[in-house]
Amino acid sequence: MVGLGAESPDLLHHLLLDRAIKVVIVVVALGVLALGMTVIWRRAGRAKKRPD
Repeated sequence: MVGLGAESPDLLHHLLLDRAIKVVIVVVALGVLALGMTVIWRRAGRAKKRPD
């Protein structure tokens, strides 16, 4: 049988990779949210007064 100590590097690698993937997903989601808010803000912003 293999002890827990022999499996810890694989487990640590898996946990770090999982955390990195989650961080990337959150960063991308925040970027998409910021882009969407910027587009909505520009389209639904105050109407500029036009000189007639």
